[in-house]
Amino acid sequence: MKSFQANIIILSLIILLGVLGAFFVYPQGLGAKVLPWHLGLDVAGGTTLVYKVDLSQVNPSDYSSVMTGLQNVIERRINLYGVSEPNVSIANNNGQYELLVELPGIKNLQQAVDQIGATPVLDFRLAEASSTASSTYTYVPTNITGRYITSASLNFDQFGRPVVDFQLNPQGATLFQQVTSENVGKPLCVFVDGNFVFPNDPNGSCPIINQAISGGQAQISGSGITQSVAQELVSRFNAGALAAPITLINQRTVSASAAADSLRNIVYAGLIGTGLVLLFMLLYYRLFGLFADLALVIYIIFSLSVFKLMPMFTMTLSGIAGFILSIGMAVDANILIFERTREEIRKGSSRKVAIEEGFKRAWPSIRDSNISTIITSLILYIFTSEFVRGFAFTLGLGVLISMFSAIFVTRTILKVFLKK
Repeated sequence: MKSFQANIIILSLIILLGVLGAFFVYPQGLGAKVLPWHLGLDVAGGTTLVYKVDLSQVNPSDYSSVMTGLQNVIERRINLYGVSEPNVSIANNNGQYELLVELPGIKNLQQAVDQIGATPVLDFRLAEASSTASSTYTYVPTNITGRYITSASLNFDQFGRPVVDFQLNPQGATLFQQVTSENVGKPLCVFVDGNFVFPNDPNGSCPIINQAISGGQAQISGSGITQSVAQELVSRFNAGALAAPITLINQRTVSASAAADSLRNIVYAGLIGTGLVLLFMLLYYRLFGLFADLALVIYIIFSLSVFKLMPMFTMTLSGIAGFILSIGMAVDANILIFERTREEIRKGSSRKVAIEEGFKRAWPSIRDSNISTIITSLILYIFTSEFVRGFAFTLGLGVLISMFSAIFVTRTILKVFLKK
C-alpha cells in the first residue's frame, strides 16, 4: 500500500512538472518572458560571414592562441554592436584558417560588417636606420601585437595634451620590457592595419624609447594625437585589437521569411509524425498504448525543457531534426517493453508479474541500442561540422532522456493505473 501511494506521489510530481514544462517551452507567453529560445541563423534568419585569416606573420606554434584571441575579439566586438546570440567559430581548411561569424536576426548587415572590419590590427615595430649616413628607416616587426592589450583609456599629460594609456597582460608586459630594455634610444613605431598609428605624423607614431618600460603600462602620445583620434583609438583597443589581419571572403544571408517557412515546415512535419506515432500506439496497444502516449508527451516536454535550460544551446533546423528522430527512439523502447510483457501474459503470468518481467527482459535491448546511438552521436559531434553537430547533440541527449522516460515514467504510470 505504501509503495502504491509513493508511486501516486511520484506520478503527480511528474505530471505537474510536465504541465509547468509545457508553459516553459512554449515559444510565446510566459515561457518566452522567463527565458527565450536561442534560435540559430537558419531558424531566425540572418547572415553568415566567412573571414580568411592571414597568419603569415605569426609563428606556427602560436596559431591556436592567435585564432582563439581573434575569436574572442570578434565576439566582443559583435556584442558591443548589440547583435543577439552571435556565434563565432574557427575552421581549418587544409591549413587555411577561417572565422565563421553567424549573425542571426541582423537588420543592418553592412553596419555590422563595418564594425567587425573596423577592429584594428595593432603591432609595434622597431625603426632601424638603413645606414649611418641615411635618414631612411626600415621597420622591423616585434612580437608585440594587439592581442596582448587588455584595456585602454584616454588621459591628458601635464600640458593638457591627450594621450592614450593602455595596459598589457603579463605575457605582453614581459615582451614589452624585453624590447624596450634592449633598444633604448631607438624609435618604437606603432602601426595600425599596416600603417602608422598617425598616418600623417611618422615622428608622432614612433616615440623614442627613453628607458625600459616594465609593469605592462604603456602610453601613446605625440603631436598627431588629437582628442577625437585618442577617443577612437581607446574605443577600438577596448573592443579588441586583432593579432592577425582578416578578410571577408564570403557571406550567406537567410531572410527572416525563408527561415520562418523552414521552421514552420519542420515543426509541422514533426507534429504530423508524432501524431501518427501516438495514434499507432493507441490503436495497436490499446490501454498500454494510452500509457505510452502519455509517457511520450512527457518525454517531449522534458527534453525541450532541458534544451532550453542549457545556456550554450542554440536550436537549429538540424537540431530539431535530431530531436524528432529521438522521439521515434523513445517509442521504440516502449514497444520492446510491451512486446516482452505480452509474451509473459501469453505464458500465463499475472499482469503485475508480466509487467515486471517485460521491463526486465526489454532493458538489455533498450540499453544496447540506445548506447550505440549515443556513441554514434558523440562521433558525429566531435568529428563533423557545426551544422551536423546540432543534429548529433539533440539526438544523443534526446535518446539519453528517452531511456529515463521509458524505464522510469512508463513504469510509474503502469504501476499506478494497473494496480488491479
